Amino acid sequence: MNKVEFVKLVKETGNYKSQDEAEAAISAVSEAITAGMISGETVNIVGFGAFHKTLQKGKSGKVPGTDKTYQTQDKMVPKFKAAKALKERISTGKV
Repeated sequence: MNKVEFVKLVKETGNYKSQDEAEAAISAVSEAITAGMISGETVNIVGFGAFHKTLQKGKSGKVPGTDKTYQTQDKMVPKFKAAKALKERISTGKV
């Protein structure tokens, strides 16, 4: 599903009057989750899941076909853990 299809789905399920309203709602939720994660908080949406950030350790590797090696830096990455209720709904296929 691409963004246009997702906006249409949100418009229908959320009873929004226009696609612009649905897109604004999606953007607001996205920005709120991002802001919460940047500030170091876990964003927990009951029945859906939890968004948090975690440290990804740097890696060393070798470029195939050459003797060059590289090292990546440690960085913070976003993670999502689905809630039990979401997992159950997906496994049963019920909307």
